[in-house]
Amino acid sequence: MSQAPNPSAAAAAPAKRPAGRGGRNLELSEELKAYKGVWVFIEHDRGHVHSVSWELVGEARKLADKLGCPVSAVLLGGFDEPLEKFAAEAFTFGADKAYIMQDPVLKGYRNEPFTKGLTDLVNKYQPEIMLLGATSMGRDLAGSVATTLLTGLTADCTELNIDPATRALAATRPTFGGSLYCTIMTLAYRPQMATVRPRVMLMPKADASRTGEITHDTLGMVETQIVTKLLDFIADANSNKINLPYADVIVSGGKGLKNPENFKLVFELARVLGGEVGATRPCVQAGWVEADRQVGQTGKTVRPKLYIAAGISGAIQHRVGCEASDVIVAINTDVNAPIFEFAHYGIVGNAMQVLPALTQAFAAHLALRSRQVA
Repeated sequence: MSQAPNPSAAAAAPAKRPAGRGGRNLELSEELKAYKGVWVFIEHDRGHVHSVSWELVGEARKLADKLGCPVSAVLLGGFDEPLEKFAAEAFTFGADKAYIMQDPVLKGYRNEPFTKGLTDLVNKYQPEIMLLGATSMGRDLAGSVATTLLTGLTADCTELNIDPATRALAATRPTFGGSLYCTIMTLAYRPQMATVRPRVMLMPKADASRTGEITHDTLGMVETQIVTKLLDFIADANSNKINLPYADVIVSGGKGLKNPENFKLVFELARVLGGEVGATRPCVQAGWVEADRQVGQTGKTVRPKLYIAAGISGAIQHRVGCEASDVIVAINTDVNAPIFEFAHYGIVGNAMQVLPALTQAFAAHLALRSRQVA
């Protein structure tokens, strides 16, 4: 039996969105076109700024120069914290302005007051781009701020650029377990947000002659409004954690070493060189080493002076974690292994034979040099 159209149902149908990619409107509203400038959240604790913040200020400077806009540092903290000193340091690395918000409830990181403080500043001063470090604090804060502002967030980026056609932030990150790179753009929302892991970007050179403008703001939040309480602080320096991203020498092993007994050869060479031990994801998953030793997209990003990769094929997932190293030495039996495409030096051979030879050679050389110095 046929049925007549329902006029009320037709009237309730949603109006078509303006044409765009996938039927979506990707044009900025007039309100969002007013957003200008590149911001960097400056992460600090116990009187020290996390180095990833300065790395991001240097990267923000490059983006801002392409857009023709200023770079601003954002600092939140308690009244007894030296935020103006940190702002002055940010100017030397490339910032033009600094927004400082001080309040007793901002002493020590907690998500609620920091999220409110940062979102209030964004809504008031309207930056088009905001960068944060992909640290424990930065990841926690970036997610809640992006959710509150209803904007996009690209996490763990390996490259940041400005798209010449749209002037949007082009944020590149590995995807599908590190097997592909994808570039993401937040075209119809502001601010455009991204996080970058420590040591991915170069540390900029400081220019002591640079100065900037500081703006102070208030939070307007009291302790009783905050559910989370800060009970204690345990510094990384006292936690016996592996600090892989800041090691100058790293010897890494992969599944090509066959078993955990052979993996001990990596530890022996690292000990002689005074370096740290890294590993690929399969080695961590097999339980050969701790998760903190994993180098790669789902592990640590490193930038040592020397990176020795033994029995590692060099898949993209691992490559993104180590390719910024000053010198990469690869050891692999497969002459066609992808790691030889980006390694500076390659040794085609069995890592179980090459590692002991290197350990012995380095030990002899270092002993000789010590005698010469003495």
